[in-house]
Formats: sequence, C-alpha cells, structure tokens
Amino acid sequence: MYLRTDEELELANAMKMAAEFAGNVLREPHLWRWIIIALHNAAQGAMVLSLRHGNGLLALSDESYAEWMSAYEKNEAPPPERLDSYLNLYKKVKHSQWGRVGGNKRFVPVGQEGSDIKRLNALRNEFIHFTPKSWSLELDGLPRIAASVTRLISFLAVETQNVFWHSVEARDALAQSTVAFQEAIERVGTAYKSAA
Repeated sequence: MYLRTDEELELANAMKMAAEFAGNVLREPHLWRWIIIALHNAAQGAMVLSLRHGNGLLALSDESYAEWMSAYEKNEAPPPERLDSYLNLYKKVKHSQWGRVGGNKRFVPVGQEGSDIKRLNALRNEFIHFTPKSWSLELDGLPRIAASVTRLISFLAVETQNVFWHSVEARDALAQSTVAFQEAIERVGTAYKSAA
C-alpha cells in the first residue's frame, strides 16, 4: 500500500484541511493551530508551484541551486535539493525579476498583506517548534492574516497563469477549497467582531 502525492496534490490537500478546520474553529478555537500550519503549507506550495518553471530550480535555496548547477556543469549526479525558506520564496514571488520569470505575474501585496503573510510564518514556527511555555494568542487578527495569505495563494495558483497545472483535478480542488476557506474565515471574522 502506498500514499502517492506531488506538489500539486500537497497544495490542494493543505488548503482542503485549512478549510475543514476553519469550518469548526468557532466551536473549537484550538483549531487555529492547525489552520495556521495548513495555510502555511498551502502558501508555501503555491509559491513553489509558481516558481517551478519545469525544473524547480528557482524554488531552491541559493546554496542548493549553486550546488545543483555545479553538478550539472560537471556532468555529475545532482545533489539532494533543498527548498528555499518560506520568507525567501515570498521575496521571489514578489521580486521584479524572479516574480516574472516565464511570463509570471509577480505578487504585489496590498495594505497589511505583506506583514500578514510574514506573520503567518512566525505563528507557524511558534506552533511547529513549540518550546516549554504558556502562550496566549489573540484571535481577533487571525481572520485578517488568513485572508491575506489566501489572496496570495489564490493569486499565484488560481487567478493567474503562474502555475502550469498537470492535474486539473488538483487545481479544481484547490479553487473549491479556497472559496470554502474564504467563506469560513469571513464568518469567523464577523463572529469575532460581534463578540468584541
């Protein structure tokens, strides 16, 4: 028995999980942990797919890219690839040159989106690398952060031609999950405002 996946399915499934968790977060606030982790995974996946361009080299760290190119020029076996960090991938999809490679449209954040997208990374790191501590996280701003990150995902992977999808099913699943997530997060944001 095998689990088969790829970068397209990983993105679609991460967004599906974020939508499922968001649909229940008003009843169980601790699900924010899993929304943040799934949304981070989806955003990273969208950035990687947007930078893929057939060989995936632009999604690698600078060191990994240099090692890969050196091996290629020497006709050696390619070394293991190391994905660039979330924040560096984000810089690349916004960059005036790298964000436009292959005819892509670069992502331009609006308002607080840039800081929200970066904040998601910090929150995800807090949960993934949880140290011994007690921590309180104010929930009011999380729907806005989630909406900002969702716009990044939708822009890169659905609204533009930045991603060449091999699987129409994965693209459709992502589009459906993105809409479901946006609707759920809007309901959460409205509930938080009315409770304030």
